[in-house]
Amino acid sequence: MDRQRAQEIMESIQMINVNYHGIPVYIQEIQTDHQSAMVFPLDEMDNEQIVDLSGLNEIPLVNYNENK
Repeated sequence: MDRQRAQEIMESIQMINVNYHGIPVYIQEIQTDHQSAMVFPLDEMDNEQIVDLSGLNEIPLVNYNENK
C-alpha cells in the first residue's frame, strides 16, 4: 500500500478493511519515515506493531445488492 492511501484510510470516518499479511488491522499512524505504520490487530487492540506499508492490503467490501 502506498503512503497516501494509508493516510486516507487512517483519516476516513468509514471503517475500511485492511489486512497485514492476512491479519485484519487498524492503522493508527503513519511513521515519519513514510515507509511504515503503527497498526494493531483488530482482535488484539493492545498489541501495537510497526509494520512496512508494503505488507498492508485494502480489502474491498462486496456489495451483495449490486446484482439485484
